[in-house]
Amino acid sequence: MSEHEWVREFPAAVMVCDEAATVVAMNDKAAATYAADGGYALVGKNLLDCHPEPSRTKLAALMDGRRANAYTIEKEGRKKFIYQAPWFRDGRYAGFVEISMEIPFDMPHFVRG
Repeated sequence: MSEHEWVREFPAAVMVCDEAATVVAMNDKAAATYAADGGYALVGKNLLDCHPEPSRTKLAALMDGRRANAYTIEKEGRKKFIYQAPWFRDGRYAGFVEISMEIPFDMPHFVRG
């Protein structure tokens, strides 16, 4: 198995862009999720162009500030957890990753000591 082969069929959408916001990788779930927008054809496109305002401005600010962002959404009867965060190569900023996964509406929460 190659180093990152596991992510191809991982059941959450994973999209990766470089420091210029160019999509450099995505997995099968992301390609299916964004099929109406081009799916795998989004590789090589600017990620910011894929977001309407005000999401575009917010994502650009997150990327500029190299800050993570996490939230949940409900869309088409499904609840999803979205996590956007910078990634690094040899300690240097390399871009952003977005992970989107479907989660249950009622989900246990544990506080561990």
